[in-house]
Amino acid sequence: MAYLARRTAQALIVLAIAFTATFVLLQALPGDAILIKFESPELGLSPEQIADIRASYGADVPPLQQFLHTVAGFLQGDFGYSVQYGTPVHELIGSALPDTLALAGLGFLTAVLLAVALAFLSTLAPFGWLRRGLRALPGVFVSVPVFWLGIVLIQVFSFQLRLVPVIGADPAQALILPVLTLAIPISAPLAQILARSIDEVQLSPFVAVVRAKGAGPARVLWGDVARNALLPAVTIAGVLVGELIGGAVVTETVFGRAGIGRLTEQAVANQDVPVLQAIVILAALVFVLVNLVVDLVYPILDPRLKRKAVAA
Repeated sequence: MAYLARRTAQALIVLAIAFTATFVLLQALPGDAILIKFESPELGLSPEQIADIRASYGADVPPLQQFLHTVAGFLQGDFGYSVQYGTPVHELIGSALPDTLALAGLGFLTAVLLAVALAFLSTLAPFGWLRRGLRALPGVFVSVPVFWLGIVLIQVFSFQLRLVPVIGADPAQALILPVLTLAIPISAPLAQILARSIDEVQLSPFVAVVRAKGAGPARVLWGDVARNALLPAVTIAGVLVGELIGGAVVTETVFGRAGIGRLTEQAVANQDVPVLQAIVILAALVFVLVNLVVDLVYPILDPRLKRKAVAA
């Protein structure tokens, strides 16, 4: 229980630091989104009307007061109003979040399956050249930019082979290429860590004992090596959540999909500070929660860490 309380406190501190840093950086941006939008001559607003609009967004008070007001609002679930659309930020995020969750969830699941397949096949493949080739693939995957991969997949599978339509695709078809675009780069570090961990565990004395009893390579790998080799991969999976979120933003932009990525792109273009603040904190919250879960699951997978956590 003390371990859970300590990890939870650390997660809250990280969130507080992320919130403060985001607020300071967004306040330091040049220009004023409210003035940029409402000082347009086409709107014909008077200076008094613009001052009233700034007051309604809370932009007419000192930064410290804005910070405290924003903190109080976030603690109550009030993210403020979008400068660009004039609608509550939580409504914008609520409408965009399901599409991004579907893309990120399927992308992560595909990345895990691809990484496990690469790591295990590179260990069990019958020929040395095939094992070396499979081991080299993650190095290629990790060096591929997400936006470039998305464009190549569209060019090959949609325009050349005509297997996945870009226009007029149903919801399932529309997810195929974005999920692959997101999954392939993320699978690379997972596969590298898992393959390296498998190699290390296979050199352990207990594995030699199991082999001496007549167990085959597949039986040893699945039955004895896999669980021990999984621990470093679980750790790196938690770290990759940040890359998953960033990749989802780029992928949605490349494929023109609605979601948090598209919302972020528009908020950056319009300096929509309330939307950006909410999106960054949401991303930080997801990152912190996933890593908190990883920290809590890790001692369960490895009892030695559980004893250390209790002792600490």
